[in-house]
Amino acid sequence: MKTWWLLCAALIVSPLAVAEETAITAPYLLPGAPTFEQSISQFREKFNVDNPDMQLNEFRAVDARSDTLRLTRAATKINDTLYASTALERGTLKIKSMQMTWLPVQGPEQKASKAKAQAWMAALIRAFSPSFNKAQSLQKLQKLLSNGKNKTWYTETEGAIRYVVVDDGEKGLTFAVEPIKLTLSDSTQSDNK
Repeated sequence: MKTWWLLCAALIVSPLAVAEETAITAPYLLPGAPTFEQSISQFREKFNVDNPDMQLNEFRAVDARSDTLRLTRAATKINDTLYASTALERGTLKIKSMQMTWLPVQGPEQKASKAKAQAWMAALIRAFSPSFNKAQSLQKLQKLLSNGKNKTWYTETEGAIRYVVVDDGEKGLTFAVEPIKLTLSDSTQSDNK
């Protein structure tokens, strides 16, 4: 159990946070950052109903950072190589960032493990963009992962959603979905390194 919590703490801090800290502050950490209009409990309940073959366990709070005055961080284990984590607005527990991290395995199980992780990540896209069907969400994910290959991180904005990919090769892959504030001056350009 101690290993699980250490992994959760590392998961919340890296690889996504490490990549962000080396360049800029993650947008969801900024004061006044938007939230999705659902709490983590509402998200989990709907996700489980929409994906009966993919059930998210309850998220548990993880105290892994100094920003706990504004955020609550939580994580859940999906399987031995896949974890979901989230940054929540303190008090309301509304989602500021929802992340899935895949820890690659070596050997013959890698292909199946990666395919399963990508199915979960595609389901995450559908959870926040319900107009996508399974094939479209997997296609969107593949495009995002391809665009994020060999970059410290990659972001792409679509409507009121920001997708973030951090591909750290053999160390892992993190995919995140975050809300953005729409303003008249928003562009569809991405900040990518």
